[in-house]
This record gives sequence, C-alpha cells and structure tokens, in this order.
Amino acid sequence: MKGPSGTRLPLPVVGIWLLTRALLLLCVFKVLVLPGPDVTSDVSVIYQGWYDVLRTGTYPLDDVTWQYPPAAALAILSPGLLPFLEYTSAFFVLVLLCDAAVLGLLLYAGRRPGKCLSGAWVWVAGVPLLGPTAYARYDLMVTAVAVAALLAGVRHPRLLGVLAGFGALLKVWPALLLAGTRRGAVTRRSWTAAVVAGAAVLLACMAAMPGALAFLTFQRDRGTEVESLGSLVFHVARNFGWEGQVLLNYGSVEFLGPYVPVVSTAALALTVVAFGWLLVWRLRAREFGATTLPDAAFAAVLLFTTTSRVISPQYMIWLVGLAAVCLVFRASRMVRPAKMVLVATGVTMLEFPIWFTHVVHSDLWGIVLLGVRNGLLVAATLLACRELWRRTVTEPRLRERAAVPAQSAEPSRPEVTPAAPAGDPATVQ
Repeated sequence: MKGPSGTRLPLPVVGIWLLTRALLLLCVFKVLVLPGPDVTSDVSVIYQGWYDVLRTGTYPLDDVTWQYPPAAALAILSPGLLPFLEYTSAFFVLVLLCDAAVLGLLLYAGRRPGKCLSGAWVWVAGVPLLGPTAYARYDLMVTAVAVAALLAGVRHPRLLGVLAGFGALLKVWPALLLAGTRRGAVTRRSWTAAVVAGAAVLLACMAAMPGALAFLTFQRDRGTEVESLGSLVFHVARNFGWEGQVLLNYGSVEFLGPYVPVVSTAALALTVVAFGWLLVWRLRAREFGATTLPDAAFAAVLLFTTTSRVISPQYMIWLVGLAAVCLVFRASRMVRPAKMVLVATGVTMLEFPIWFTHVVHSDLWGIVLLGVRNGLLVAATLLACRELWRRTVTEPRLRERAAVPAQSAEPSRPEVTPAAPAGDPATVQ
C-alpha cells in the first residue's frame, strides 16, 4: 500500500486506525453498548431536529440548545449529502470520512523533512480514548478544518486565514489558530484572509436564513456545567449541605443555586486573564520558529478549554487534534502536554458516559474522576504555556545576551594600510 508520495504507508498506524474506528462504529451503531447515557441521542434527536428546522429555511430560533455559530448549520445539514442513508447513519459516515482525512493529512505531513509520524499516532490513539462521543458530535468535523489550517499555514498563511475564519463560524475556537502567526507580512495576510472569509460566510448565512446570530443570546445564558473546572466547588459543597441543584439547563447538565453566578463570572474573568497572557506573550515573543504556529494554537485552545464554564467531553477532540499537529514536528516541545491531554481524554470517557451518574450525584468517585481530568488539563495548560514562553521569549533573549559579550570581547584593531613596494605604479605620480 502506497501513499500519495509513492512511499509505503505505515501499516501499523493504518491498521490500528482501522481497528479502533471499527470499534467506534460498532458503538455508535449500538452493536456494542457502553454503560451510561446514550451518547448518540444528540445526533438522532437534537441534530436531526435542527436538520428538520434548517431545511425549512430558518435557524432554530425557538430552541435554546442552538448555541453554535451560523456555519454550524452546514455540519448539521451535511448528512443530506448521503440521501441513501438515514440521518444518523449518514452523520456517522461523514465523521468517519473526516477522521480519515485528518489521518491522511498527518501521515502526509509526517513524512516530510523535519517531521515524524508521532502526530499521526496521537490522532490514532486519542480519538478512540474519548469513546463513541467522538463520532456522536460534529466537533471532529471542526477539528479536521483546524488540522488542515495549521498544516497548510506553515507555507500558506492566506489559506490558514481562510480556514481559520471558516472554522470560527463553525465553532468559534478555530479563531485561536492565528495566535502564533509570525509578526509582519504573515500575520497581515493570514488575519486579513480570516476576517474576509469569516465576514463572507457570516453574510452568506445571514442572507440565506433568519436567526443566524440567535446563538449569541443562548450562549450568554449558559451557567456552570457539571464537568467544568469551577463545578468542582459545588461537587464538594453538595457533600457539606450546599442547597443547589443539578438540572438540564440550556441543553447541558448544570448547577443551579446559590453562588453559581459568582463561579460563572469568575470563570469568565479567568478566561479574560488567559487571553491577556496570550496578548502579553505575543508582544514579548522574539522568535517565531517552525513550531510556533501549532504550539501557540495548542496553548491557546488549552487556555480557552480549561477556563471555560463548559468543558464538554467533545472538547477533548479539539485538543487531541492540535496536539497531533504539534507532534508532527520533531522539534516541538509539546510532548508532555500532549501526553497529559491523551490521559485526560481517556479519563473523560470514564466520567462520560461510563460513570456519569457518579458525576451527577457528586459522590466521591465522580469528584475523583473530575478532579483527575481537570487537574490534567490545568497541568497541560501551564506546561504548554511555559514551554511556549521559554522557546519564543526566554531562550532568544538569553542567546542575545550571550552574543553581546562575545562580540565586545574581541579587541578592536586599528586598520593599517600596508606600504606600497618601491616602484609600485600606485606610487608614481
């Protein structure tokens, strides 16, 4: 079996991908059933309900669970491309194709000079670690766009911008892919392309159907979801008499009760602080190398995810995809944060769907699972940010300081013009 470049495909990677994806398909088609809630109901009930509304020519204006940017309608409508399959089956097939496309991109990039197949291995292992949730949400489709953007962006900044702008209209977070663009012409080209592409997609969506911006109101009213970092406060407090509740609210299981708005506001403030750090990093960065673009995107999305009021299980797919792009580069220093993300992804499958009842009831096992998963995310975030800062700010500055004494230590020598020999034509007037 040969790849596009004529070299043989790495059979172990492809073989394990085929095996793990077959298991995922067996799960989403309910041949194999995991304990816990049915993760496919989002597709068969919510997505299909939106699909029926979108086909009438309007966004779901009366459904508070519609909390996505307008281009998300393309993902929800995409199963219509396979009219010979019923909606849920078509959706799972399309996600499988996106999964295969990501693997193909990582394999192609991994066999180029200075690259390796570690990124492909991260993707092959990371997706099944999340379990059937990976195929029962449209986040893998968005991640495919993000992976393509980062891999293309190394040489084609405008294409990076176009894909990032389009991705942001699918699910906001791909806008963070632009955090690590090289200052100057690359940033101007990529950011301008992102704004133009995003504006074009937004205007097209607004012209096509009413209600394109309804998601802003629904998203604003979200609370503290039971799997977020801030939720740990209430999980512990419930065991000491806190009088709040866990209810299905705005499409997710959230805490409602005393002090919940305070924790939600604190999470938003923490997100603002995180983006403030990103701004300071970008202003202080002295060196933008080959790995800066994916490394900065990985760190930025980790910050966004960890400080979010809602750390839904499918968010882990974003991090797995970005970690995979980072590890395509041999010189990347994101190996340890990537490993932490992989472990956190496996723990996420344990807390949802397998032992989600423990999380909902805030018992000891549920608190332990959430504490481990969220602790790994915090550790990965801090480590990724530290490595990004060291590589682009600290180390270039140290090299500059070391170079200055070396230059000044060289003694200055007066310039001496050698005397011309007797009879030299230059001395003859």
